[in-house]
Amino acid sequence: MRNVIYAINLTLDGCCDHTKFNPDEETHGYFTHLLREVDLLVFGRKTYQLMVPFWPDAAKDPSSTKSDVEFAQTFVSKKKIVFSRSLASTEDGNTRIVRTNLRDEILKLKKEPGKNILVGGVDIPSQLMELGLIDEYRFVVMPIIAGEGRRLFESVNLPEKCRLKLVESKTFESGCIALRYLKQ
Repeated sequence: MRNVIYAINLTLDGCCDHTKFNPDEETHGYFTHLLREVDLLVFGRKTYQLMVPFWPDAAKDPSSTKSDVEFAQTFVSKKKIVFSRSLASTEDGNTRIVRTNLRDEILKLKKEPGKNILVGGVDIPSQLMELGLIDEYRFVVMPIIAGEGRRLFESVNLPEKCRLKLVESKTFESGCIALRYLKQ
């Protein structure tokens, strides 16, 4: 069965608003490697519209950094699912809009053959966390205190505590720390 992996950047004070910090080359490399481990990306409409057309454009932009291009090209090559009731269409042939029940669709996707599933953003992962459908968490913590912005999990209501086991950590030269947890 495929696992659902949730990955996100955040600051020390839990801010996950990407307008409040800029990931460095090493962080982009970490996420590029993670993208290569999965074959399906899952987003809500807001996150999808932040990622597309930004990353497809970055893949073609000669002024993009090498790490941006590598991430962008890997991102573009992946199949994507967007959960949305309002999105009319997508900008590429690799993306499918899903308007059905989140729980049922994710359970169906987990049973399909293939690599793991990567989910990004905040709203859809929060719902998946409440449903107990996230198997692995990957956080890259930036050495920044933002003091403002949206906080990770601020609207999550769990029926019980979600216990995690730290299985990997990596400190980057920039001071960022990548943490990998499995659900117990």
